[in-house]
Amino acid sequence: MKFSVALAQISPYLGNLEKNLEKCERIIEQAIRDRIDLLIFPELALTGYFIKDIVASVAITRQSLVLERLLKYSKRVSIVIGAVEETRDFKFHNAAFYLEDGKIVHVHRKVYLPTYGLFDEHRYLAPGNRIRAFDTKFGRMAMLICEDLWHPTAVAITAMDGIHYLIGISCSPGRGIDASDRLGSSITWERLNRTYAQIYSIYVLYCNRTGFEDGVNFWGGSEIISPSGEQVIKALYIQEDLIHTILSDRAIRRERLSTPLIRDEQLHLTIQELERIYRERFED
Repeated sequence: MKFSVALAQISPYLGNLEKNLEKCERIIEQAIRDRIDLLIFPELALTGYFIKDIVASVAITRQSLVLERLLKYSKRVSIVIGAVEETRDFKFHNAAFYLEDGKIVHVHRKVYLPTYGLFDEHRYLAPGNRIRAFDTKFGRMAMLICEDLWHPTAVAITAMDGIHYLIGISCSPGRGIDASDRLGSSITWERLNRTYAQIYSIYVLYCNRTGFEDGVNFWGGSEIISPSGEQVIKALYIQEDLIHTILSDRAIRRERLSTPLIRDEQLHLTIQELERIYRERFED
C-alpha cells in the first residue's frame, strides 16, 4: 500500500492555544490541497514546550472545541498532533493524538517524563502507563513522544506489537557541538532513528519542533527513515519546514524477507528473563 505523509516542523507560540491551532489549521488546509494522506505535527504543537504552571489552562479534553475542529479536518487528512490532555480524573498528560475519519483512533500519553538538565516535566505532568500499537487505514502504527524513544524497551514493545510505522514526535533542544560544528543532540537522534528502523524493519517518522523558548533552541531536522535505515526525506535544521513523500509497505516486506529479525524474535524468552530480572531486583 502506498500513501503520502507530511511532517510539519513548526515553532509553536508558547502558551497560546488559539494561535497554535490557527497555525496548524493553515498547514492542514495546505496538506489537504496537496492531497496528503497523513500529516504529523511535533510534541506539544498546540502549546509550546515550557508551559510549566500554565499546564491546566492550555490542556484539552476529548470533548474540547479544539479537538472538535481538528476532527473535522481529519475526515480529509489523518492527523497526528501533540497537546496537553486533561483526563476525567483531572490528570494532565503530554499526549499525542492520532485523528482519522473524524475519530480519535489512538492517544499516547508520554511515559518517560524527563527531570534532568533543563527538563522538569514530571513536576507538572503525569506519566502515561501503557504503550500500544494501533491500526490505521495505512497500516499498523505506534506513537512515542521524545524521551520515550530514548528507552529502547519502549520501541521494542511497539515492534513486538506488530507495527510497520513508528511515529516519534519531539521537542528536542539543541545541545552540544561536535568537531564538525554539528549539534550533538541531532547526531544522537539521527543515530537512534536509523538504528530502530533497521533493527525492526520499520519506517520511523520523526517530527521535531523548531524555534526558541526561554533562550532554548529547538533544532528541527525532522526526517523519515526507511526500513533499511536509509534517509527518505529530511527537513531543514533550525527553520520551520513542511516536507512530504510517498511511503510503501513494499520496503518493509523486502527488508523482512532479507533480514527476518522480527520473525525470529523469541518473545517468550524475553518475557521469561524480564520476569526473572524483576523478581531478583525488586522482590524480597
